[in-house]
Amino acid sequence: MTRLVIVVEKASDWSAYYPSADVVSALDYLREPAGTQEERTHVLNLCRSYKYLGAGYYVSLLAEARGHKVMPSVRTINDLGRRSLYGLDIEDLNQKLTRFLPAGGRDTTDFGILVYFGETAYPALQDLARQVFEMFPCPLLRIEFERERVWQVSAIKPVGLHTLDDAQEDAFAGALDSFSRKLWRKPRARRRYRYDLAMLVDPNEAMPPSNKRALKSFIAAGKELGIEVDPIGKNDYQRLAEYDGLFIRETTASDNHTYRFAHRAEKESMVVIDDPTSILRCTNKIFLNDLMVSRKLAVPRTEILYRDDAKSLREIAGRLGYPLVLKIPDGSFSRGVVKVESEEALEKAAGGLFQHSALLLAQEFVYTEFDWRIGVLNHEPLYACKYYMSRGHWQIYNHGAKGTAKSGGFETIPVRDAPNEVVKLALKATQPIGDGLYGVDLKQVDGKAVVIEVNDNPSIDAGVEDGYLGEDLYRRVMQELLRRMERKRLGIAH
Repeated sequence: MTRLVIVVEKASDWSAYYPSADVVSALDYLREPAGTQEERTHVLNLCRSYKYLGAGYYVSLLAEARGHKVMPSVRTINDLGRRSLYGLDIEDLNQKLTRFLPAGGRDTTDFGILVYFGETAYPALQDLARQVFEMFPCPLLRIEFERERVWQVSAIKPVGLHTLDDAQEDAFAGALDSFSRKLWRKPRARRRYRYDLAMLVDPNEAMPPSNKRALKSFIAAGKELGIEVDPIGKNDYQRLAEYDGLFIRETTASDNHTYRFAHRAEKESMVVIDDPTSILRCTNKIFLNDLMVSRKLAVPRTEILYRDDAKSLREIAGRLGYPLVLKIPDGSFSRGVVKVESEEALEKAAGGLFQHSALLLAQEFVYTEFDWRIGVLNHEPLYACKYYMSRGHWQIYNHGAKGTAKSGGFETIPVRDAPNEVVKLALKATQPIGDGLYGVDLKQVDGKAVVIEVNDNPSIDAGVEDGYLGEDLYRRVMQELLRRMERKRLGIAH
C-alpha cells in the first residue's frame, strides 16, 4: 500500500481545505518519519519556503534519506536556484506569449502565471506550464516573464500555499485532487510484488519494438519473479516516481518523450532500460560510425555529407562507387535510407534527405541475403537472428510496398550456432555504449563481419526473437531488471 503524506509548515496553511489524516506539520514529520519501512510513502512538501537549511529544505532532505518519494526533491530545489537552467525545453516561448497576450498588450514588459502540478488557468500556456513542471517537479510554481527584445523566463519560483487567494485555492485543490488520484492513489495490490516496473508502450505505434504477445510475456515473466509490470503511456510522465524501474518498449528518439522518460527515471535514481546515454549514442548513426571507427571495429566504408558542400556530394561516388547508400542520422526500421545508382539519383535523394538533416551518411553498398542481429544484454549475448531482405527489395523493411512496410523472413538460432566472429564483434560494438539491452546489426561477407548499426531498444517480438529461447527470453530480461532493482535498493552499483 502506498501512503501519501502532505507536509505543511503551519496547520493554518491547510485551513481552507478539509481536514485529512494525510496532512502533517513539518515539525511532526521531521521529528518522526511518517509510515514504516514496509510501507511505500510519497511526500508532498507544501512548506512555505524551500530555502537552504530551512524547514522545507529539511523535509525534502530527510524524506529522501528515509527512502520516501518526495516532491519537490532536493535536486529540484537546488535546480530552481540555477537561473542557467531556465532556457531548457522552453520551446517557441516568444510565439506562445505573443499569441497569449491580448490585443493592445504590446507594451507589457513583465507578468507571471501560477502553475499547479503542471496545470495553469491559461490554456494557451498549458504546454509551457507542463514543460516547466517536467523540468522542475514542484507542487506550486510561479513562472515570471520579461521582455526586452523577445520574451523570456525571468524567474521560476516556488509559491507558498498560504499566499493563495480564494480562486487560486480552488484551482490548487482541483489540481491536487487530480494529481493525487493519478499519481499516488492508483488502486493496485502492491504488496503481492517486491518491485513495480513501468513499461513505456504506445498501443498505436505502427512498428513497435515489441508486439502485443511479447508485451504480455514480459508482464507474465515479471510476475513470476515478483515484479508487477505496469504498461504506461506518454501521458503518464508524472507517475514515474511511483515505480522502481522503467523499461522502454517504444521506439526511442532523443527529441521525443521517450528520452524525457529515460532522463527523468535516471534523475529519480530508478533502474532504466533504455538509459538516456544509450538512447543518445544509438539513435544517431553519425555518432555510432565515429565510435566504431575510433575503436577500430569493422564497418562499411562511410563518409559524412554536409548540406552546403556540393563539391563533396559530386566526389563521393568516386570514392565509394555506385550503388551507394544514403542515410539520415536518426532513421529507424530502414526509414530515411536510400540506395542510389547514378549521379542524378544521388542529387535527387540527397536533396530530399537534406530537408530533414544538415548531415547525411554516405555508405558503400554491401549486399547480403540477410543481416545478423545479435541481442546483447549487460555485455552478454541474448539471442541471434537472421533477418532476410524483403522480397524484391534490398532492405529488410520495404516502406514503399503499397503504402505499408513489409519485411522479409527471419531465422532465430541458438547464440552458440551463430558465427563466433559475428558474436564477438557484436559484443565489442556495445562495449563503449553501455550495459543495457541492444540489438547489433551486422553483415558477413566472405567470412568477414562488419557492424551496420547498434540499436538501443531492439525488437523483441513474440514469434521472432523468441523463436529459440521462448518464454525464457522474457525471463532473462526481467531477471536482469530484478537484479538491478535489488542492487539499487541495497545501494550497490549494478
